[in-house]
Amino acid sequence: EVKLMESGGGSVQAGGSLRLACVASGFNSTDYCLAWFRQPPTKEREGIAKLSSGGRKAYADAVKGRFTISLDNAKNTLYLQMNSLKTEDTAVYYCARREDYYCNGGPPVEDEYPFWGQGTQVTVSS
Repeated sequence: EVKLMESGGGSVQAGGSLRLACVASGFNSTDYCLAWFRQPPTKEREGIAKLSSGGRKAYADAVKGRFTISLDNAKNTLYLQMNSLKTEDTAVYYCARREDYYCNGGPPVEDEYPFWGQGTQVTVSS
């Protein structure tokens, strides 16, 4: 059974930092695209960061320069380091994966990812 499990969400004041983690299990392919999405209250889910198995990264403009996506292969864990958090970063954050060598350019697109975690809430207060 394939599974993605996020953790690390919580409440933080604006300007603070959080690190989200996403542990993957049951996947065998060495070619993959990994991504972070978020869904703010009353809004649609949006792709914010992407990492290919070849190491290429892409970010949405809204988080570029503040968020960093990374992978610890030994721990099968994807991270999202979030710095300089803003109230508009409040959302449920999801990790996602697809088994593919080629990850299209630009931020991740929801329809391209078949595997999802359950989400973790991040709340940023002013």
